[in-house]
Amino acid sequence: MTYCVTPGCLSPQNPDSARYCLSCGSKLWLKERYRSIKPIGSGGFGRTFLAVDEDIPSKPHCVIKQLYIHNPSSLVAKKATELFQQEAVRLDELGKHPQIPTLWAHFEQNRQLYLVQELINGQTIKQELDIKGAYNEAQIWELLQDLLPVLQYIHSHKVIHRDIKPANIIRRREDKKLVLIDFGVAKLLSDTALWQTGTITGTPEYMPPEQIKGKVFPASDLYSLGVTCIHLLTEVPPLDLFDSINGCWVWRDFLLPEKRVSDRLSKILEQLLQNTIKDRFQSTDAVLQALKLTPQTNYTSSRRINGHTLVSEIGIDYTPLQNLLSRNKWKEADQQTWTLLCQALGKRLGYYLSSGDIEKLPCEDLWIIDQLWVKYSNRRFGLSIQKYIYEDVGKDYPSFCDRVGWPIHNPPNLDASLKFNQRAPMGHLPSRRWIGGYSWWNHASVLAEKLEQCGIT
Repeated sequence: MTYCVTPGCLSPQNPDSARYCLSCGSKLWLKERYRSIKPIGSGGFGRTFLAVDEDIPSKPHCVIKQLYIHNPSSLVAKKATELFQQEAVRLDELGKHPQIPTLWAHFEQNRQLYLVQELINGQTIKQELDIKGAYNEAQIWELLQDLLPVLQYIHSHKVIHRDIKPANIIRRREDKKLVLIDFGVAKLLSDTALWQTGTITGTPEYMPPEQIKGKVFPASDLYSLGVTCIHLLTEVPPLDLFDSINGCWVWRDFLLPEKRVSDRLSKILEQLLQNTIKDRFQSTDAVLQALKLTPQTNYTSSRRINGHTLVSEIGIDYTPLQNLLSRNKWKEADQQTWTLLCQALGKRLGYYLSSGDIEKLPCEDLWIIDQLWVKYSNRRFGLSIQKYIYEDVGKDYPSFCDRVGWPIHNPPNLDASLKFNQRAPMGHLPSRRWIGGYSWWNHASVLAEKLEQCGIT
């Protein structure tokens, strides 16, 4: 089907072969190349369409955004037009980043303004939340680590997004990376987006106080990111998470017991959510520093986990562990983890690691092991999950064992006390079969401290 984008067309559906609308007679192809297929969004000042670029042999899909204004002379309409033009400029400047949609075209046709941009296949974070439910702490860490460098990039280009929220973040289907969308047009597609004089843009419940007054800074985007995080953790509308009488956020009161977060994450979120700019993180660099990441820091194997080349810098191949975990061979993967830890330290197979050995483990190898367990267990198992639980119970080892379903003391047959399936308690695997030495029960404390030093959370 070819869909007519002319406002007011009474019967916009047309055959694929049509070049002119059978209802209103308008040209169907924009710029003689972009053929609209169907509408995918609309609001007070604009419409969006799924389209095909007929000029390219592969005929890739794209997104057409149309500015649609009933009264072009109104002050609000002029502001809408200004924002639409700004989006074109911003996308042209920023679209070279892999996590920002590429601008394909910007033009006027039949007195309507259009943007054509790359189609990002995937679900928005809002859609994910509706389908899968509230995020856990590990997912929030992942979101921050994935999205903050994107914000750092746009801020370095003197651009402030102004509308960070779950509906404007898409998880790209191909590589699971987060993509930031709508650098202006988001304000046009919402009936409530432009207020009164049109000087305030954004989504009210995600806005910091200064933005409501018409002023924005890089820290304004960080505030909106913080609100996004607490909404994802609680599934509660942001306005209900704020105590207007005392002027503070009370999001932790809404956390379910299984969704409790560590003090470390709480402190970061609280600083993102400060009402006063001077008390808030001033830049993405400052947040990344708090996350113990530099702007460019990431282990070199991060690309390899998706690319299936799992060899660490010291030459250890993690493909066998990946193969076992991907097939839910939990018992074999648990044994393989012990083998890999021995290899990472240059020890013989079956060697029991002491607290001193844990401190010597390479960060990259720990990171790969953790990422594989977290990924293939759907965030149920992993070293970082165990660290979170250990800290959540106040670093009390008997309470930790109770939470993860381990006996406090090692029984003669350890396997008989373990559950090698996804019905096991969160953090149950990998087991502690590789721990030995005096004071072996201190392993949880030593490992948690080592993961913290490595920035693995």
